[in-house]
Order: sequence, then C-alpha cells, then structure tokens
Amino acid sequence: MSLFYAIRNFFRGPGSPAREPGLQSGQPGGYSTDSAAEVNFDTAMQISAVWAAARIISESIGSLPFHLYKSGPEGREEATEHPLHRVLTSRPNQYQSPVEFWESMALNLTVSGNAYAIIQRTGRRIVGLLPVSSAQVETELLQDGTVIHKYTNGADVKVYSSDSMWHVKLFGNGIVGMSPLSYARQSIGIAIASDNRVSKMYSNGAKPSGVLSIDKTLTPEQRAAIRKNFSQMSEGNDDRLFVLEAGMQYHQVSMTPQDIQLLDSRRFQIEDIGRFLGVPSILLNQTFGQSSLGSNVFEIMQGFYKLNLRPYLEKFEAAILRWLIDEDGYEARFDFDALLRADLKSRMEGYRIAINSGQMTPNEARQAEGRRALDGGNQLLVQGAMVPIDMAGQAPTPRGTQDDEA
Repeated sequence: MSLFYAIRNFFRGPGSPAREPGLQSGQPGGYSTDSAAEVNFDTAMQISAVWAAARIISESIGSLPFHLYKSGPEGREEATEHPLHRVLTSRPNQYQSPVEFWESMALNLTVSGNAYAIIQRTGRRIVGLLPVSSAQVETELLQDGTVIHKYTNGADVKVYSSDSMWHVKLFGNGIVGMSPLSYARQSIGIAIASDNRVSKMYSNGAKPSGVLSIDKTLTPEQRAAIRKNFSQMSEGNDDRLFVLEAGMQYHQVSMTPQDIQLLDSRRFQIEDIGRFLGVPSILLNQTFGQSSLGSNVFEIMQGFYKLNLRPYLEKFEAAILRWLIDEDGYEARFDFDALLRADLKSRMEGYRIAINSGQMTPNEARQAEGRRALDGGNQLLVQGAMVPIDMAGQAPTPRGTQDDEA
C-alpha cells in the first residue's frame, strides 16, 4: 500500500492529505527509508519519552473537571437536566469513571490522531460512550459523502455510521486526523534501536567484541579450543581474568557507547519525540542544558498548557456540540482554570480586585476556594474611596446634611 501511495503522491504533488472516496488513512503516503526498528503502539510505548508524553497529556486532560452548561436569559447554568450531562460528568459507560474515560480518549487522540467511542442509546437518548482502540477502527468515505467506521473485534467486523460512533480527530484531511505515531516513525525507531543496542551491550556485561591474533598457524582443533576458551572475553557477564600466551593479542573492533555518542543520541531522541507530541523536554525529566529555575519552569508549563493542551480540549468541546447534542444553546467546557490555578497569594489578590470592582461577590470567592457561603456575602461591592484630588484629606460630608441646610 505504501508503494501505491508513494506513486500517487509523486504525480499529485505537494499539498494537504487527500480527501478522496474510500478508506481514509492518517499515515504518511510513504517513507524515504526503513525505520531503524519496528514501530507500533506497543514498541513505541516502551520508550520512556513516548510513555511520559502520552501520560502527561492524557492524565492532564482526565484530571480536569468537565461541565455542560445551558445558556439562558440570566446567563449560563449547569445543564443537569440534559441526559448527556450524566454521561460526560458521572457515568460514561459501565466500565469507566469520567477520569478514565477522558484519559482513554486523550491517549488515542495523542498517539494515533483519532479517538473513537461507540454511542450507546436508548431510543434517541444517549446513555453511554464506550471508547475503542483507534487501531481497531477504519474510517471510510463513501461516494455520496457519507462517513462510516468499521470496527474490528477479533473476527467480528461491525460498521457504524457517524451517528453511532463519536469521532474526535487531530488536523488532517477533515475525515481522519494525521497520526503522530506514524509520522514520528523514524525518530521513535531510532530510540527503539538505541534502547535495544544498550540492552544487548549490558546483557553482555558491556564487553566489546574483538579479534584474537596469534603469530603462528593453528590447526582446526587448536582454533576451536581457543575460540571456546576465550569466548567469554567478549560475551557473557563473567569478569574473570584471562591470560594470553604464545604471543596472543586481543584487539577491540566494536565501538564503545562513547565512540558512537550513544548517550547523546538517546538524549536528543527525548527532545525529538517531545517535539512531535508537543511536550517540552523539561516535562519529560530532560533537564540537560536547560534552566531548572522555578520561574522558567512555570512559564514553560504555562506555554505547554496553552499551546498543547488547550487545542486538545477545544477539539473535544467542539466535537461534543457538533455530534452529541442536537439542540442549540448548550456549551461544553473543561475547567481549564483548574489547571492554571495560581498560588494562594496570587489567588487572594485576584479575588480582592474582583470583589472591589464589583465583578465577584465575597461568597463567589469563598466558593471558588471550597469554603461555605456566609450570610450577607452575596452582595456585590464596589470600592468607593476615590474622591476628587482637591477634597483629599477632608472629612466626608454626612449624607443628608446639605439637604437639611437647604
């Protein structure tokens, strides 16, 4: 299939991924070279950088509170009466909690560029959303413009319409999203090959291979005996002392990790994989050559939240309104402020400004901090200490005094 895509792409020329009737693919049309190692979900997730990046994105999204709002004349309020509210905030399906549900969806979206969930209905009412592995789903565009999803489970293949399968996707051709795992195949393959090389070296006691030279001709029997006796010099974990005799010399022929800069290469792969998945390398515990000062890390994390996590959240929010809710006037929203929650001093200063300017009541500030409301705390207040400069320092005139004098 890759040869077909390569030939087609050659004649079509550059441009965005094609959107033509038939099976849709989020993978590259072809690769310039073979990867250094086999790359699939299981092998990729054994690379610490891939695991860490996927975990950070998935768990961060799963930890955010989700709200479904209904807009009304007095503003928006929680849409608790809508059946989808219970599904998305409390019981998405019979197997998962809301946190586990959003983690599953985010993991598939992060790795494959597409997240799918079977829509479970009772009549027209949605009663559940069951995530399925994106590797088991094939999306196809029919000639009439209809999109269907083929879900393979063992020998069983089921076909779902867009009304029965919820599909969230990254950027792509509009039908399917482009797969980060597939497009990062070369970088992840190098990381897998590097790990395999290091594992083999350490399972061999980190002993390099070499050549044993002797200054005379050996008989086949002598050659076999020497090979047997000295094989442990370059193989196995035995560190015993070997004695060379009769003019024998050992010459190392393989490169050490330092010779091939294996450690530097593995360090670069962390940055490269983080670049594909949009996670700063400092969040992958890669601090080499970077400042680890608190203020610098805080700004890096702020940028990660806004430039990486925010687009993921907006894709989920928009997909909910587009495919799961038929009525207008609803708003799906992750509580992103919970992720950007400031320290106590900054929060208190923000509340003070909001209360003094009449934008927030004291009870709203208390509830935001998880504290109970107090009597008289629902009144909006405004700072009234500002006076004309020529009246600064003068005692305020009691209300009603001028009217009494008149």
